[in-house]
This record gives sequence, C-alpha cells and structure tokens, in this order.
Amino acid sequence: MPDYTIQSISTYDARFALPPGAGTDSIHATSEYCLAMTLLSTQDRLRGSGFVLTLGDGNTLVCKAIEMLAKPLEGMCIEAVMADFGNISRKIADHAALRWLGPHKGVVQLALASITNACFDLWAKSRGVPLWKLLLDLTPEELVRVLDLSYLEEILSKEKALSMLHDDDKVTELTKKALDQGFSAFKLKVGSPEVSRDLRRAAMLRKLIGEKSTLMFDANQHWHLPDALRICGELAKFRPHWIEEPTHPDDIQAHVELSRAVSPMKIAAGEHIANRVLFKNFMQAKAVSFIQVDCTRVGGVSEFLTISFLAKIFDLPVVPHVGDMGQIHQHLVLFNHIGLGLKTEFLEHIPHLRNHFVHPAEVKDGVYRTPQEPGASTDLKVLSQA
Repeated sequence: MPDYTIQSISTYDARFALPPGAGTDSIHATSEYCLAMTLLSTQDRLRGSGFVLTLGDGNTLVCKAIEMLAKPLEGMCIEAVMADFGNISRKIADHAALRWLGPHKGVVQLALASITNACFDLWAKSRGVPLWKLLLDLTPEELVRVLDLSYLEEILSKEKALSMLHDDDKVTELTKKALDQGFSAFKLKVGSPEVSRDLRRAAMLRKLIGEKSTLMFDANQHWHLPDALRICGELAKFRPHWIEEPTHPDDIQAHVELSRAVSPMKIAAGEHIANRVLFKNFMQAKAVSFIQVDCTRVGGVSEFLTISFLAKIFDLPVVPHVGDMGQIHQHLVLFNHIGLGLKTEFLEHIPHLRNHFVHPAEVKDGVYRTPQEPGASTDLKVLSQA
C-alpha cells in the first residue's frame, strides 16, 4: 500500500448562491451556502479535501485559520498522521496563539474540522476505499488512536472505547445485513414571530402525513426559556419525535429544565454544540435525548466519532445535523450503526448543493445509497480539474 506525503496545503473559498428563501430560517437570512475547503496535495496528484459549512463572509476567516493551523501537517505522510491522529489533532488544536480564540469553538473549531475532514478523505483515498469502509476495517486499536479523548477520561477512557467496539466477526455479521430501509419523516421549521402560524402549520403537516409518519420541529434556538416552555407545551399535541434546538445552544440548565417539563416529548440538539466536552456535559445533565452532532461543526470526523462513543455510553441516538447535505455523514452513520451498534434512526437529506460535488450523495426511495468511491465524498467539481 503506497504512502502519500502531504506536500502542500491550500484552501478554497467556495460560495454558492441559493434561490431566495432557500436555506434560511428564523435566525439566518443569508441565501448563500459557503464551504471553507482544506486541500491536502500529495505526489501523484492525489488530494484530500475537507470542508465546513459557513454563511457569507465568515468563510474568509475560516480559510485563513485553516492556513495557519494546518502548517504542521506539511511534509508528513498521511499514514503517520492518522496512526496518531488523536494526539496530532490535539497538538494542532493547542496552537500557542490561536487556542486563545477558542478553545474548541468558533472560527478555530471550524478550521480544525475542515482540516480533520481533509485528512480522513485523503486517508481513505490513499487506501482506495470509501470512508465508511476504511473506518469499519480499522482494528479497535487503530480506531481509538484517531480519537482525542482528553477531558473525557472519567467517562470515556481508551480502555472503555476499546471495550465498546465489536469484534471482527460481529462487524462482518452486521455488515451482511446492509441497511436498506425506507423512511417517512418530516421536519417543520418553527420559531415564527407569530406562534399561531407555527401551530397552524404543525396541525396541517400532521394531518397531511398521518399518524404513522414521523414529525419533528426545529426552532433554531429562537426561543428564550419561558417561551420555549410555553410553545413546546402547545406543540406537544402534534406528537413530535423531537423539538430541535429550542433555546440557546450553550444553556445546559435551560435544556435540563425544558427536558423535564416537556417529557415524554424529546429534545434534540447538537448542531451548535461546539465540542466533545460540551456534549459530555449535555449528556451527563440529561439535557437532550437526540445527539445532532455535525462533523463540520465539531472538530471533524475524529471528534464526531468520540461524541458517538459518548452517546453509546449514555444510550442516546446519534442523528447528525446535515448542513453539509449528508456528503460525509452518510459514511459516519454507517460506521455508527455497524461498528458501534448505535440504533439506526435516519439521516436528513438537503439537496441544495448536490450538483456541485463530484460524487453527490445518492438517495433512492427515501434511502441513502451506500457510497462506493474512495474518500469521504467531499470533492467539488470546480476543483476536480485543478
């Protein structure tokens, strides 16, 4: 198996205008999706690409942070990087000056995610396999070495993570039972200035989809706690699968109070929870019931996997946020189900940017088709000829 040296690192500021109103909600009014790309170039023209989703001019800041943070990777072989990625990524995150701007949140965290995702993409390409297969083919020891478990040791040690992984025979058995199930699930954006509008639309949607289909509500952090308590109580009559991001994403205590008040209705969050330590605290506090971690918002694939291990410990389902259109998450949910034994829920599909990818995620009959191309499905057409 050839090894590939990261000879140069560059960024690409990709911006895509959306139709008026697309991609917006009660908070975000910009109809432009932007991808801050990390490009890891090697000999023989093999290149790893990773991205994170941003909106508008923030992309410039993330790209600059990528350039500064990724410098230690230049000249390293990708196999050496990934053999100790947990430690290497922690050292990158602990940049003597840039860590002050975080740690593990904001522009710096987004840059780290883009870099990490490019590393995993290059690793899978160098081995000639899709990311999901690479992850499943790793030995338990190899997999644990890509994780940064710092600040989690009292709950998730390396030994604990190793004990949670299936052995090879179990992985083989489960892999043969490939996931190919249809789903019928709908999510309604709420958080309108007029609550009556949300309630009216909720009633309409529940009637249209019937009682057997799944209904979810997403408030995009719009409500403060008193409003969240009141409005969630009113939405409960429509029997939602969850209420997503009902209030400020950093307010753990508010989520705790809300979760208790609206039970048995469930709270989902994670799109804006920035790192594994915050996720640990949300889980310990029983503040959420569905973990919506996004590998383009936390520290990339590695931290996504770490948070999935935590979810396994707390017996919580992982249903990723799909602002990235599921391009990467289609690989990660396969690993979570087959490799970690996490319950299969579903994966959202957002098709706004699919035409811009070399290998766009394929959905047929409501089901993601398992990707077969090497890599993490992150290559952009605009860069494929470069």
